[in-house]
Order: sequence, then C-alpha cells, then structure tokens
Amino acid sequence: MTSSLRVVTSPERVWLSVENFLLLNDNGAFAAYTKTELIDGEVTGVNAHYSEHARPKSRLIVALVTRLEQMGSDLDVLSSVSVRVNDDSMPAPDIVLTRYRGDGAVPVESVALVVEVSDTTLDRDLGRKSDLYAAAGIPEYWVLDLKERRMLMHEHPDADGYHGQLDVLLGETLFSATIEGLEIDSAGLVE
Repeated sequence: MTSSLRVVTSPERVWLSVENFLLLNDNGAFAAYTKTELIDGEVTGVNAHYSEHARPKSRLIVALVTRLEQMGSDLDVLSSVSVRVNDDSMPAPDIVLTRYRGDGAVPVESVALVVEVSDTTLDRDLGRKSDLYAAAGIPEYWVLDLKERRMLMHEHPDADGYHGQLDVLLGETLFSATIEGLEIDSAGLVE
C-alpha cells in the first residue's frame, strides 16, 4: 500500500489555490481577520480601515457612480470585492469598475478599472499588486496616495507591469485613459 502523502525534509511554505482559499474562508478559517486576500497563493490579512482611508474611498465611489450614471455607462462601481485574477490570486481592491452582474468573485476579464486607496500600503500597491493587476490585463489601475495627496494612474498593462504612469495632484481633474468620458474632479476627495 502506497501513501499519497509527501515527505517534507525541510520546512516549506504551502501555497493555496483560489479554490482552497475559498474552502478555508467559507469554513471560517479567516474569521478573526477583517479582510483577507490571496496573492500569489499566499493569504494576507489586511489592516482595519479607519476614517482617513474610508472617507476618500467613499467620496471617490460617489464621484465614480455619479459620473458613470451621467455617461449612461453600464459599468458598476463595487467596493472591496474579490477579483479572481488567476488560479492563485484573488485580491480585494478598494474599488472595482466592472460589467459583471453574477455572484461570487468578479472575473478579471470583466474589470475595466481597479483603485487602491493607500495610506500605509503604497509599496505593496505600487509593487506586488500593480504587477498582479498588469499581468492579469486589467486595463487601468489607479492608486490614491493619501500621504502625497495624489492619484497615480497606470495604463498599458502586460506581463512586465504597467507601461504608463501619470501622477495627478489632488485638486486636479482625473481623466481615465481607457474609459471614454470618465473624468472626476478630485478636489474634495481628501480634506
């Protein structure tokens, strides 16, 4: 009789698939955390969000919803929803613009724009997450940098990352590079 168990001779990390992550999550394994994400097979607990993060995020959501309605767009604005970008990553960006109307995680191919609001996570948002979103082909990625009071707007994704970045100081108008007609007055996002 042969065993199907692997013999581990030295410590190694165990990487999860999205399916295993969902199974663990659905059975309460991450209940002690406010929010978790799966990035490259690794489960990450995300910091609690306080008013300095939530306020500009909420204001940006309202501005996006209002402008998309004015444009007659079929895009929905979702907050902190999980996006399945590949078989071992399912991040939960702060804001997602999508045409997806189903249940469960948002499929990456339906995503038009992702936004992360960054107060303490700028290195991660501009590094690992940016690379992940670009490799998945998300057409546009914005990072609201609260400390520097600017929006970092990325476009032209491929497997090597985004190949266009525009830094816009808050107070100026934000123009989407990939969603025609989407422009947001950023003056009131951060006080």
